[in-house]
Amino acid sequence: MQPTLQGMSIDSVYQGMKTRNVADSTERLTAAHVTIAGAGGLGSNIAIALARIGVGHLTLIDFDQVELSNLNRQQFKLSQVGMDKVTALKQNLQEFNPFVTIDTLVKEVDHDNVAELFADADIICEAFDNPSAKAMLLDAASEFFPDKPIVMATGMAGTHSSNTITTKQVRPNVYIAGDGTSTGAEGLMAPRVMIAAGHEANMITRLILGETTI
Repeated sequence: MQPTLQGMSIDSVYQGMKTRNVADSTERLTAAHVTIAGAGGLGSNIAIALARIGVGHLTLIDFDQVELSNLNRQQFKLSQVGMDKVTALKQNLQEFNPFVTIDTLVKEVDHDNVAELFADADIICEAFDNPSAKAMLLDAASEFFPDKPIVMATGMAGTHSSNTITTKQVRPNVYIAGDGTSTGAEGLMAPRVMIAAGHEANMITRLILGETTI
């Protein structure tokens, strides 16, 4: 008997999930490996977007656990409070798309482990909430992987106009989403964080499909 998912054949589920994707994107998306540094407001939303469209391999890196204060913008459930973020996120992603390979690392990223953690990634995704961590990853990635694409974000706090969030190409292989000015001190909420995450996820998708300019 052919194995099934939700009472349907696995092949029909797989094909059905692809029917609204952009034409001729499936094979390139399936072959791609994106490593996401941070599984919070940015990272959880980015991961969901990429998993839904069928990016074949995601690696999630974060050392934090789910807290109540995360639930206003991060893609976790009340029942997951206390879990490692990467474990909870993998659990959720597998419900959205069981055909994606998801690796998880409960680890803090630092300069000394960047070369190891991101060696197999086609694209590096920065999704930290700490400005110094963002700068560290950019510096280390530039040192160890000078040509590898890295997609980042800065400035998504508050309730300012969503139209101020854009994606900029600041180097041939470095893309930064956000408004570039607002800081987390004024508060972080789902709408603007999700907009910035959408910018990152869309740029990653475009890179996978060979579109390297804004």
